[in-house]
Amino acid sequence: MKLNEEIIIELLGTVAFTISGAFSAMQKRLDVFGVLVIAFVTAIGGGTLRDVLIGYTPVTWMRNMNDALIILGTALAAIFFKKYIKNFKTTLFLFDALGLGLFTIIGMQKGLDAGLNPVVCVMLGTITGCFGGVLRDVLLNNIPTIFRRKEIYATACIAGGMLYLSLMQFLDANIARLIAIVCICGMRILAVVYGWKLPVR
Repeated sequence: MKLNEEIIIELLGTVAFTISGAFSAMQKRLDVFGVLVIAFVTAIGGGTLRDVLIGYTPVTWMRNMNDALIILGTALAAIFFKKYIKNFKTTLFLFDALGLGLFTIIGMQKGLDAGLNPVVCVMLGTITGCFGGVLRDVLLNNIPTIFRRKEIYATACIAGGMLYLSLMQFLDANIARLIAIVCICGMRILAVVYGWKLPVR
């Protein structure tokens, strides 16, 4: 059985990426059905690929219909409250950064629970954190953030994942998760705010 802390992290990650997907779709002026589809794909994309890679099928959202209901309710709430949001771009960015941090750690924990090599777990965490956003951007005809030159996106996942593995050696697992999530979210936000870029040749 999952620890309560893991359930909370997964719930928050699902909500964050659902809102990210919904706002992205609304920026493109999709209808309600389109918004719901993009929200759903963004929320479950990374976790679905992760589950397939580790052989955990049927995948998580097929085993637990609560996930689909949470996504549906969150997406409808985002549609309803959109008129109260003055800056879609900032809101989208913040929820995307939050989802990135939360889902990266969830993906890593799934790999660790499966007894996989720590390096593979970091890769799984990165896939879980990034792939939903990749699907979202492709469906909306945008260049995925992870593929944009010089963007610090997957790099934040990798750095946070490595930090998580290190902290687990001498800190409580829940504290290590929290620090790693803050690191990933903070790194992504600060990179955009201060214009940090990866070096290019």
